[in-house]
Amino acid sequence: MDLRHTMKGRRALASVAITTGLLLSVAGCGGGGDDDKADTPKASTSTKDDGGSGDDEKPSESPSADQVLAEVKGDGLTLKITSATRDDGGFVTIEGSVTNGGSRSWVAADWRGDERELSKNGGSVAGASLVDQAGKKKYLILRDTAGRCLCTRFSTALRSGESADWYAQFPAPPDGTTKVSFQVGAMPPATVELSEGE
Repeated sequence: MDLRHTMKGRRALASVAITTGLLLSVAGCGGGGDDDKADTPKASTSTKDDGGSGDDEKPSESPSADQVLAEVKGDGLTLKITSATRDDGGFVTIEGSVTNGGSRSWVAADWRGDERELSKNGGSVAGASLVDQAGKKKYLILRDTAGRCLCTRFSTALRSGESADWYAQFPAPPDGTTKVSFQVGAMPPATVELSEGE
């Protein structure tokens, strides 16, 4: 009887610790998008596609369409990367959007990854990876102790014509690495240049 109560107490304590860790991770990653220091580096790295002139306009809620760092298409989807930031905590945060240009609804089932630990993430970006071509190293998505990825989890299917924003966090490659390839599911790899965070 005492053993059962002890195990319940340990489980409750572990749940509180995991929840606290997730909240701290989200709070640390959220950052304030309103100060000029955070916006300036991102605007100056917009060298692909529209070439954004760096007008210091990037709302924190959704990526700006004129700051597309990379765009790839496959299976009726368009994946855009609008931010690839190396953070002080030793990780890289990739942000962007996905648009369903197909005729049917899309669920991110093939984006969740093949690992057994990641199967609980449902439709998410959990199967994404970063590849450092120069360093010949592949970085898998960060996850907490319960196996939940530090990434977007899509709660509903994306209907034809709809878009959704997403993010994913990875361990940071060495400081000398400035370019990485992002890949998820059957989408082609998208090469992006890393910018420095605050």
